[in-house]
Amino acid sequence: MLIAVFLVGAAIRLSSLVVSKRHEAALRRDGAVEHGALNTRLLAFAHVLYYVACLGEGIARATRFDAVSLTGFGLYGAAILMLVWIVRLLGPIWTVKIMIARDHVVNRHWLFRTVRHPNYFLNILPELIGFALIFHAYVTLVVGLPVYLVILVIRIRQEEAAMRDLFSAKD
Repeated sequence: MLIAVFLVGAAIRLSSLVVSKRHEAALRRDGAVEHGALNTRLLAFAHVLYYVACLGEGIARATRFDAVSLTGFGLYGAAILMLVWIVRLLGPIWTVKIMIARDHVVNRHWLFRTVRHPNYFLNILPELIGFALIFHAYVTLVVGLPVYLVILVIRIRQEEAAMRDLFSAKD
């Protein structure tokens, strides 16, 4: 059961990467510029390591699917639904990288006006917490999540710096 959950989670993330790569290629053809490339690689590495650590900890604990796992599964499922919604809202400008197009349009949907960085706070963080709960990976949650957060805070600052001119030009 644990390996199946891990493989489904990995497949979901790989499918989002396929979408991201397609969008990235189109953005680059149109002259988009990438920001924070090293941080993007660190985030990707941390994400993979976090998933693998959850699986390893779940196997080591001989985790059985229970109420904690069900709670984690619900949180994880909601996070993935949020990812799908965010990708649909952002359309061809959504990537896992910070890509700023020449004619970049700031999305003014209520979600982006209400929640700053919804992809991080409504998708990534609930996804990671939910995944850890599914596997009862408490060590990964307590140690891995703060490490991930350090990289994510740097990412948010880079994204805001890259988009600063867009917001000031549109406000």
